[in-house]
Amino acid sequence: MIATLLQHRSIRKYKQTPIEERVLNVILESAVSASNTGNMQVYSVIVTKEEKLKKQLWEAHFKQNMVLQAPVLLTFCADINRFHHWCKLRGATPSYDNFLWFFNASIDALLAAQNATIAAEAFGLGICYLGTTTYMADKIVEILKLPQGVLPITTLTLGYPDETPELTDRLPLESVIHNETYHQYSDQEIEKFYKEKENSPQTASLLQINQLENLAKIFTEKRYTLKDNLYFSKQFLKVIENQGFMKNE
Repeated sequence: MIATLLQHRSIRKYKQTPIEERVLNVILESAVSASNTGNMQVYSVIVTKEEKLKKQLWEAHFKQNMVLQAPVLLTFCADINRFHHWCKLRGATPSYDNFLWFFNASIDALLAAQNATIAAEAFGLGICYLGTTTYMADKIVEILKLPQGVLPITTLTLGYPDETPELTDRLPLESVIHNETYHQYSDQEIEKFYKEKENSPQTASLLQINQLENLAKIFTEKRYTLKDNLYFSKQFLKVIENQGFMKNE
């Protein structure tokens, strides 16, 4: 298991080999075995294999071809709908249609997704998380027919890899681990922690392509700009409210 974790790669090209139902079921069983808030499991997983639906999701996910290539898509959703339904059947009054439980349910969904990832990679499958899930949540709600109380949080493409990309670089352990209390970074430490990433061949290539002077500016001026951040934040907040997670009284 440790070897599997340390060899994690995001896979964006897939073979057309189908995933055996037995294997998929073990992956899903692993997902629902994840830790969750109060053992309430306020999340759901939508399994998509149908080509017509995958085509619609491909459109929503900025037409990333891995969405069409992967034989299975797993959309992990925050879900208070099921728990509310159960409470009402038992004469209990649920009160989970608020921001706190959006946050709790989102954590539950992501924990389940990571369990599914580890199980999938143990079977030799590859995955990629799709950040476009929250960007295009309104479209995904419509495509997957998600009712009030259900909100897409992340999506995994799932299939047998048709590529073996290099391991993605990570910051050194000391840069993200804080002992006992949070340690504020000095300028010198920041320089040290980002040195390898900034001087990698991949970064040199990105700087040339983007015609920018440093890696930080690629993030702030190309990848995740202020304009896009504000736009998608507003869009996602609307969907959170529309799906019934923002009751304030």
